[in-house]
Amino acid sequence: MDSEDLFDADALLDRMRADGANVSKATVYRTLRLLQDAGILTPFMLLDAKVTHYQLAYGRTPKDYLVCVRTGRFEAINSDEVVALRDRLADERGWEVSGHRFVIYGASPEV
Repeated sequence: MDSEDLFDADALLDRMRADGANVSKATVYRTLRLLQDAGILTPFMLLDAKVTHYQLAYGRTPKDYLVCVRTGRFEAINSDEVVALRDRLADERGWEVSGHRFVIYGASPEV
């Protein structure tokens, strides 16, 4: 619950084990699925379908991301313009917004 950024199951498992938890990989995956079903986590497929990253959704403002297609590095962005565009597009169509996900893929200047 203290994670501020995206994480994947293996990184979470490593972190838990480093903190002394005796937990299996299967338990981590089952729990992530339950948290996702409950709306507490949001899944992200950043570059390919091989690794799912997760973002804490409950009680948090959605984060948007820039993702480098060369390195896989990602960077959170916060933009009032994205939120305003989301709200305007939804309003024009009569939709009630419950959230959003905005990801820009490209090549970062850092290699």
